[in-house]
Amino acid sequence: MRQKTYLLAGVLFAMLILIHGPAVAAEEQAAEEDWFQSLVTDTPAEGFALAVRLSRRSVTTTQTNLDVVRQLRPTYANDAEQLIMASAVIAAYFQTVAEANDYWRD
Repeated sequence: MRQKTYLLAGVLFAMLILIHGPAVAAEEQAAEEDWFQSLVTDTPAEGFALAVRLSRRSVTTTQTNLDVVRQLRPTYANDAEQLIMASAVIAAYFQTVAEANDYWRD
């Protein structure tokens, strides 16, 4: 039950961030070095932030032309189906991070 709760929370948070939250600029992501060292985080909130970051990195790794990424953003930003699919990607990453952290059990 706890695993399903974390997964559902991840999906809901992802939707809120995708719709209302500020996006990290792809240029900033590309400029960072050595950003990913572990899936282990101190809290579920940090784990979720890592899942979002992994999702964003997936997009900029797959589509390296930032102009194309920017061109496509208005299309998916207004398409509920695509936003739900993006949320599912973040949720899958969050599930992986949660498993790596033994669901932050004490």
